[in-house]
Amino acid sequence: MPKPQPSPDTYEGIRYSGTEQTPDERILAGLAGALDRTLPVPLGTQLRGLIEFGIALGELPTGQRLPSVRELAERAGVAHMTVATVYRELREAGLIEAKPGAGTYVGDGHNSDGLRSNAIRKIQRRIETLFNEAEQLGLAPSVVSSLVNARAARGPTPTRPLRLVMVGNFVETTQQYANRIQEYIGSDDTIVVTTVDALHAGESFPLPCDICVTLAHRRGEVEHLVPSGIPVVGMSFIPSEETRAQLAMIDPMARVGIISIFPEFTALMKPGVLRFAPHVSEVDVRLITAPDLAAFLSQVDVAIYASGAEATVKKLLPPDRQAMEFRYVPDPHAIRATLLPVIERLRSSIVSQEEISS
Repeated sequence: MPKPQPSPDTYEGIRYSGTEQTPDERILAGLAGALDRTLPVPLGTQLRGLIEFGIALGELPTGQRLPSVRELAERAGVAHMTVATVYRELREAGLIEAKPGAGTYVGDGHNSDGLRSNAIRKIQRRIETLFNEAEQLGLAPSVVSSLVNARAARGPTPTRPLRLVMVGNFVETTQQYANRIQEYIGSDDTIVVTTVDALHAGESFPLPCDICVTLAHRRGEVEHLVPSGIPVVGMSFIPSEETRAQLAMIDPMARVGIISIFPEFTALMKPGVLRFAPHVSEVDVRLITAPDLAAFLSQVDVAIYASGAEATVKKLLPPDRQAMEFRYVPDPHAIRATLLPVIERLRSSIVSQEEISS
């Protein structure tokens, strides 16, 4: 029986707007419905990309339950082994985790139970040490508590600026992400960029570095590329305001061509465009490596390309056609909820070390 294809009116990344479905059902329908058998990309690769990108965009938040292997395989019409392999690869990458008897869930990107729990346990150990030392010096617990409360009342202590490193896919787009993040961190803090490919090729990781920031779905990979002891924070992204506006202004009669770079994200490009341009009916997709790319671009009115494909598209696209980048930006909510708390914990740790040293 043919698998129903997603509708532009209901598809939102991998979310569905129907009110009759539970969140779990919407995710199951979104993942199954977004698989596109007309693309020259294996369904397993598409499925992994859908989940990775869902995590990167914050549409699959930490703790979200994923469909079981059986549910997803049957709904999507793919082999159970295909889904099981994708889940295994995502578990090995640290993106999802299996809870015996409870199912499979989006993880927090750590092999442990997360930065917050680790930080709390670390502080608890220091508190125990502090009170033990005070007892040896003959100080009552109430005196120590008063000292701690007095310190808390003073508020943050000025400390040295922090240096962040942003690891992305392409230098130019990663720099754009870094520029956006810079708006949220301290004015004296700095953020420099590098790429995953550069690190894999043996390029030295930029040091010194206090915090490494990367794409949420590449966090596990990046953690193996940075020096030990540097915390790695995965960020989710959303389409930029400029991209949303440009898509909404496309002529309804235009022939739209979408050019993707990564095979695993090809299945997401078309629904992503239709989410903001539902009025456009003639849309097709090609990988940047497609042998017929030049012919494909000669037949479209508007070329929408993934970040990093600009040079190739503009070289092959006829000069009288429109080209636009489908650009993402770091999600401001993710910056506030994920990155800034890590920065503040690190500042507090640095202050404590400086006070101990003094």
